[in-house]
Amino acid sequence: MTAAQVVVHPDRSILAAAVAARLVTTLADAQSRHGEVHVVLTGGSMGTASLEALVASPAVAAVAWELVHLWWGDERFVERASADRNAEQARRAGLGRLHELGLPEGNVHELPALDDGLDLEPAAQRYAEELARVAQESATSDEDGLSLGRPGSDGLPAFDVVMLGVGPDAHVASLFPGHASLDVADRTVVAEPDSPKPPPARLSLSLRALCTADEVWLLVAGEDKADAVATALGGTDVVEAPAAGVTGRRRTLWLLDEEAASRLV
Repeated sequence: MTAAQVVVHPDRSILAAAVAARLVTTLADAQSRHGEVHVVLTGGSMGTASLEALVASPAVAAVAWELVHLWWGDERFVERASADRNAEQARRAGLGRLHELGLPEGNVHELPALDDGLDLEPAAQRYAEELARVAQESATSDEDGLSLGRPGSDGLPAFDVVMLGVGPDAHVASLFPGHASLDVADRTVVAEPDSPKPPPARLSLSLRALCTADEVWLLVAGEDKADAVATALGGTDVVEAPAAGVTGRRRTLWLLDEEAASRLV
């Protein structure tokens, strides 16, 4: 577990630009150490704004996108083309620009959708299998004996960065206060059939899976999130505030705008 660091930016737009700049630097540095990198994206307003800032940045080409894998921390279990899906919001935010820079289509790992013909629990299992498959491939070597990437652990790739939004109730991904999914320790992906916010059916990385990342970044903007930020950083139990329980192995960053940080003392 790492102590959380708090970085406050003046407003939402500057926060998004700062997240984009930080991501470029972090990924380029990680690639200089071990080549292939894995990033877990988040949806919501800050996730979308940060992706928009990333693809608009002249520095985005500093990353070797052909060596990047993109994942999502959670997803709404609706039709694939639905605007409610985080993956669809990412496409609308300009994800295609990263493909132009070399990101392979097969390195974008979307969670299953309702129209894939799976029920919720089998859909969670399918994504867990995808995580395990890529983790195994990353741990192998090419014909010259060179490692293709870092080995992960427990059926997960070695996540370099996990980005998360935080809800007004201090939920992260689709892990909500008081829900049984918070207690799941033997799975990497959990099904949430009864989210307190619509749509109710969700898929999410488990708390254990999120905490395997080198770095966890919590991206929060807006006065409506200020109480949740203060509660989570105040040492509240994870059952009451799931955001309090997500930490990176090397670093945990709370990247806030001034409104989200306004209740901190």
